[in-house]
Amino acid sequence: MKALLEQVTRVAPTMASVLITGESGTGKEVTARAIHEQSRRYGQAFIPVNCGAIPPQLIESELFGHERGSFTGAVKDRKGLFERADGGTLFLDEITEMPVELQVKLLRVLETYRFCRVGSERELTTDVRVVAATNRDPDREVAEGRLRADLLYRLRVFPIELPPLRERKKDIRTLAQYFLQELNRIEGCPPKRFTNEALAALEKYRWPGNLRELKNVVRRMHIMATGDIIDADQLPDGSFGNHEPVHRQGDQLIMDLGCSIEELERVAIIETLAHCDGHKERAARVLGISDKTLYNRLKQYDRLGFMSRKCGP
Repeated sequence: MKALLEQVTRVAPTMASVLITGESGTGKEVTARAIHEQSRRYGQAFIPVNCGAIPPQLIESELFGHERGSFTGAVKDRKGLFERADGGTLFLDEITEMPVELQVKLLRVLETYRFCRVGSERELTTDVRVVAATNRDPDREVAEGRLRADLLYRLRVFPIELPPLRERKKDIRTLAQYFLQELNRIEGCPPKRFTNEALAALEKYRWPGNLRELKNVVRRMHIMATGDIIDADQLPDGSFGNHEPVHRQGDQLIMDLGCSIEELERVAIIETLAHCDGHKERAARVLGISDKTLYNRLKQYDRLGFMSRKCGP
């Protein structure tokens, strides 16, 4: 977290475009807002827009505005986001979802600070800082033709990569306490605090939903706590705290990024054996390993307490 804060502090006072990458829920909009609030544009508009949530036929009008009569339904002039964000910051989330043909026009605005409303030839100027974000690999998107290389180079003047929460175990305690302090302030109730056991339980979880999931779990625990102490008993029931990085879903194994090869192999062997109704020789053939290797692995898993099913013939 310290490295991220340093990056934000360094880039915020500049005019540089920023591209934030990271999984869903890692805090891309929070980071973009922090950049805005530490810049000289603080006090002006910060406008977030999800490029994937706007229909392709409307996104040009949404960004650049339109003139009355420029298309069916355009009953009056309308300012676009670049006009409304003038002097401030425009946050373009999921930038790789923007239609390629519109990316050319966005690139021109970034380079000249000029644009035209839909249905008009009159050029307007804008003073907007653009911060973009994506949960995809931007270089792969370029290779597959969904993102223009020249736009990527223009946006990625200063790249910031947000690691998933499972790779930031040391930050979980601090983040959970921050979210709790915010809830205490917003709700106006007597301050609540976590026990060490509750924080330890939060640190053990893998957080596939990242910061968004952590924030929601803290809210749930805050609601469920009857006094001023939040213990591990207030953790959600069900799979929380028992989340497996590799788990079966129908006839498929779902793997979280960041799980080990050892975990993947163990679950693959155990679930394949179950799928074969406990027949070890058949399971070995499906897995492409020898009977001896399978027996050795099963013996090891049984010793470690992973075998919840009886082994068949």
